Amino acid sequence: MTSQTTVDKADKAQGGRPGAGPSASAAPAKGLRGHPWLTLFAVAIGVMMVALDGTIVAIANPVIADKLHASFADVQWITNAYFLALAVTLITAGKLGDRFGHRQTFLIGVVGFAAASGAIGLSDSVTLVITFRVFQGLFGALLMPAALGLLRATFPAEKLNMAIGIWGMVIGASTAGGPIVGGLLVEHVSWQSVFFINVPVGLIALVLGLVILKDHRAQNAPRSFDILGIALLSAAMFCLVWALIKAPEWGWGDAKVWLFLGGSVLAFVVFAFWETKVKEPLIPLGLFKSVPLSAGTVLMVMMAIAFMGGLFFVTFYLQNVLGKSPVESGLHLLPLTGMMIVGSPLAGALITKAGPRIPLAGGMVLTAVAMFGMSTLETDTSSLVMSIWFALLGLGLAPVMVGATEVIVGNAPMELSGVAGGLQQAAMQIGGSLGTAVLGAVMASKVDSDLPGNWTGAKLPPLTEAQLDKASEAVQVGVPPVTKETPAELVPQISKVAHDTFMSGMGLACLVAAGVAAVAVLVALLTKRGANAEAGAGAAHI
Repeated sequence: MTSQTTVDKADKAQGGRPGAGPSASAAPAKGLRGHPWLTLFAVAIGVMMVALDGTIVAIANPVIADKLHASFADVQWITNAYFLALAVTLITAGKLGDRFGHRQTFLIGVVGFAAASGAIGLSDSVTLVITFRVFQGLFGALLMPAALGLLRATFPAEKLNMAIGIWGMVIGASTAGGPIVGGLLVEHVSWQSVFFINVPVGLIALVLGLVILKDHRAQNAPRSFDILGIALLSAAMFCLVWALIKAPEWGWGDAKVWLFLGGSVLAFVVFAFWETKVKEPLIPLGLFKSVPLSAGTVLMVMMAIAFMGGLFFVTFYLQNVLGKSPVESGLHLLPLTGMMIVGSPLAGALITKAGPRIPLAGGMVLTAVAMFGMSTLETDTSSLVMSIWFALLGLGLAPVMVGATEVIVGNAPMELSGVAGGLQQAAMQIGGSLGTAVLGAVMASKVDSDLPGNWTGAKLPPLTEAQLDKASEAVQVGVPPVTKETPAELVPQISKVAHDTFMSGMGLACLVAAGVAAVAVLVALLTKRGANAEAGAGAAHI
């Protein structure tokens, strides 16, 4: 069925004239329920809770490790379990929204996420924390695509980009603001408060959702489940994300990394074959015949590689090299957060008038320039210079977050808006994992190459091969390899070598990120305005 046929049927369901489009057929919402801007406010509260949790927990991890006597591997799992569960289930969760309605899946996601957060705060062992982090990821996956599906169905085409702009602003501000909020809570309350804060936020989102949100479902929404497709896609995503998570620990030359990557490719191939045979596929492969949708998905991955991968090392730079506290580090990133807050709604308005192609390409140009600027940072770089590069990065990311989301969701049929929302979020999660893994490998390679020469050049005592390996691991996160037994007179010299070596590695990683962003400019030129965006506001109301 063509998108125009979908619009015509939806128009008739609303009592409008066929082909008139949403502005002609969609009657304005009366009262609270279904009001577009109130819907945006309601879903933004839930989205904020999930986005904030992606970075706020990192600040609490050292305290959790101390209080619950957790190993380093356990602490890694506190983060990895969440992102793994989230990335693996996002597209399937989007399909659930398409099948049962985005209002229901959003509300279930809000309740489950808040309940899992409360359970983590009450946990007295790291095993329970990790278990409930998995549940957080699963319920977060229900919530995120449903939020986009609700916006797509509620807003008319001429206002959708502005709504997605504000939605992107909330995600960007929450992600960047996580370290500040987490630092304040950990320093002045407790590590449990980082999770308990989600309970009242979740209750507010639930009440608002019950009162405001109205279910929207396309008339030809899916009526069955592709169980084998779900299993194959989940296996493919798990193997891919697991390989990316473990690659820094195992090393890219380890056979296990390539075994999981090979398993992921095989599962994706079998999944693609199966999708051509099943009556109602999980992801109709015809979706990817849309060049703009495919380009938008690739662009989201490349943006996340540059952004999340680069930001990963900036955190170590601020805390371990410059000696900033978590709160101070968060404050130094305020130019990035501020420009995303200001730039996202403006980008939405610009994309509505000019289309996504030029704003997306311009955004990636600014991102590439910002990452190049960040590659020049030194141990004595002033806060003003840092702020300029961080602000430029935020200004570049804003139109990409908004425009790529609109291109993906707007070019998908209304009945697949949940799947499209899950695809957008999954692309961002995979890009973030890929960025951290690949840029982490670049950092490790540069440190392994430079550290021996820098160490010898500083005339420091020679290290055994085992000692050099341990020193390299510490330097990769900006920590000088000193112990209690290290002579006090050598500590400043070792710190200088460690920090200089880290800066060379971070500089190269940021240059690679800049290169990825530059290539993404070309991908952005393949995008165009969503061909199916006009179907949203005319969807059938249930």
